[in-house]
Amino acid sequence: MVSHIIAIIGRPNVGKSTLFNRIIGFQKAIVHDEPGVTRDRHYGVAQWNSKQFTLIDTGGYVPDSHHIYEKAIREQTQIAMEEADQILFVVDGKYGIAPLDIEIAQILRGNKKKILLVVNKIDSSELEVNTHEFHKLGLGEPISLAALHGRNIGDFLDGITKNIIIKSDDEKNSDEIKIAIIGKPNVGKSSLSNTLTGTNRSIVTHLAGTTRDSIDSKLKFQNKNILLIDTAGLVKQKRLKTSVDFYSAMRTIRAIDRCDIAVVMIDATLKIDRQDLHIIDIACEKRKSALVVVNKWDLIEKETGTMNDFKSFIDSKLKRHDYIPQIYISAKTKKRARLVLTEAIEINNEQLKRINTSELNEILLKEIENYPPSTKTGKEVKINFITQIQVNPPHILFFANEPQLIQDSYKRFLENSIRKYWSFRGVPLHLTFRRKNKQTKKEIE
Repeated sequence: MVSHIIAIIGRPNVGKSTLFNRIIGFQKAIVHDEPGVTRDRHYGVAQWNSKQFTLIDTGGYVPDSHHIYEKAIREQTQIAMEEADQILFVVDGKYGIAPLDIEIAQILRGNKKKILLVVNKIDSSELEVNTHEFHKLGLGEPISLAALHGRNIGDFLDGITKNIIIKSDDEKNSDEIKIAIIGKPNVGKSSLSNTLTGTNRSIVTHLAGTTRDSIDSKLKFQNKNILLIDTAGLVKQKRLKTSVDFYSAMRTIRAIDRCDIAVVMIDATLKIDRQDLHIIDIACEKRKSALVVVNKWDLIEKETGTMNDFKSFIDSKLKRHDYIPQIYISAKTKKRARLVLTEAIEINNEQLKRINTSELNEILLKEIENYPPSTKTGKEVKINFITQIQVNPPHILFFANEPQLIQDSYKRFLENSIRKYWSFRGVPLHLTFRRKNKQTKKEIE
């Protein structure tokens, strides 16, 4: 599913990072009273009412400043405006309209994207009167909330997600397998793309970050139509120094959204680091199937067991993503490079797999009987029925009497049990839990 991208913009110190953190659900952006403390762009995957979207947090937007920092903010915010499907323009409800708010509003009125005017810091009903003056900005009805305390956030999220369309299985399952090659700069993504396509469409040099945009190539392999998406390197967020870097990051996120399988390349000479794991996390948050490709294997001095030791090290780092397979190649010498496509096709078959309901219940209910869920309250939890309601990604629904009491550790046990019998190699599993009472609509993620 192609994700909906929402960008948060506004002048400094209006609470953009606080709103970002509130929506994402954890402390990801630095929040401080000092204006302009958000020096870098931040992005994350959010979900509301089963609708997923990518949220972009930007620094304070100062349109006419010639200061290098404020110029970078202006350029990168403009890119966010161009790339986003929806824009949240945040203003300070306690401060009122500032001159910069008027300037930003003038720019936004010329933008064709969906724009919502968000009046932040409205902590109580008594402060609602403060929202009226923001009609002067000419951006429609202001939406009042308090990001810090969560006031009106639920209604707000209902509003911004109502037009996000969830694609059906038929829409997602086309004959073409879309593979995105992602990773840090200079790990060999373009070299692999060129090797697989037999062309030199991507410029390959020793300089990191040569590829600035996503490049699509079509090919046929094992009678399968494949769309190969070569992307720019995804640098650490704190290193998004230029508008070009930010543009590359935005396009990489788009590529992940578009793909069926994310091929995450890492450099064998550098092993695996936090940024590699962060990239894998992004793909997994978006529920994308994945394959880890360890490139430059030709540069590694090998002894007996070298590959097994390397694999064990990566497995220890992947932790909850240990279902993702690894392959070891050299894009430069082309050794084992075609194995990337072979593995991707097998992973695609896995993510389209549907388990018969009777088989699912027969096997899993026995596992549950042998290891029933426990709760902190001591209340008995019974899982009565299991069914797969979606493929790509596989979505398994469990019916229980007290779904809200099922702990994360037990959900992990259920996922491991599913993989023990049906594998789903390289594929993220989406498990949800619902009351057995059909009248209860609430679904527990």
